[in-house]
Amino acid sequence: MFRKLACSMLLLTSSAVALAQSLPSRPISLIVPNPPGGVVDTAARVIGQPLGQILKHTVVVDNRPGGSGNIAYQMVARSAPDGATLLVSYSAYHTANPALMTKLPWAPKDFTPVALLVAATNVIAVHPSLPVNNLRELIAYLKKNPGKVSYASQGNGSLSHIGTELFKQQTGTDMLHVPYKGSGQAISDVLSGQVQIFITTPPSVMQHVQSGKLKALAVAGKTHHPMMPTVPTTAEAGLPEFTLEAWVGLFAPAGTPPALVTQLSESVKQALETPEARKQAAAQGVEVRYLNPAALNSLVNTELDYWQNVIKKANIKLD
Repeated sequence: MFRKLACSMLLLTSSAVALAQSLPSRPISLIVPNPPGGVVDTAARVIGQPLGQILKHTVVVDNRPGGSGNIAYQMVARSAPDGATLLVSYSAYHTANPALMTKLPWAPKDFTPVALLVAATNVIAVHPSLPVNNLRELIAYLKKNPGKVSYASQGNGSLSHIGTELFKQQTGTDMLHVPYKGSGQAISDVLSGQVQIFITTPPSVMQHVQSGKLKALAVAGKTHHPMMPTVPTTAEAGLPEFTLEAWVGLFAPAGTPPALVTQLSESVKQALETPEARKQAAAQGVEVRYLNPAALNSLVNTELDYWQNVIKKANIKLD
């Protein structure tokens, strides 16, 4: 009996040591394909500190913007599959770039899903100079004035660009696209009225809606946004077919050992459940939403097909 107990304890100890040894010896870098600020950087910082505490390991956030995300994606795709270099992936890059670019320096198969981190609905925001007070009035106005209203995006191929093209497809409207290099430049011109419409995630427009500088006509999600509770969903506003969410997930290089992926995923889940992480996410207007590796893989495959069809119909190309 004693020998069996001793053997069992030895096996448990060996398993624990093996699990601990599976972590890299150097710090874990969360590679962010965007500059500081915004939904992707927010997601990385929401999990960074609690993940380090749970793993008892140094975790750093490393912003590598540029090239429509491709600089960061290529870097992680070529990294050693040892858990030291992880990609904080933006859905618009992960599922749209393969359809937008024929010479992409990475492919979805180069990454192993670890966990979904957060999701953010999109808000249909307009400048007060537009004579509309709800979504139905906006659609009617656009149909009466085809091509005379402009909309902003964070750049060609961004989710705000592709998402607004989807809005045009579903409503039979026409608007002029004005691309910018990020949300900062875009919101500046929207606030001044030079561009009238911006469909984007809450962090970019939330404070301006709350202050009355912009009008939010609808939230393109299934539920109200907690920081803008009086803004209706698109379904409530008369356009149930239009939903638009951005998500941020954590991915490892392909070939990362399954046991390490599982450990990282379960640790991320614990990190997202901490009060600090949930408070920080809520303050930035994003929703904590964990998915395990298999569920995240399914989400990626579904959206790759969906956005390929939207992009092809809108004839959007980046090369």
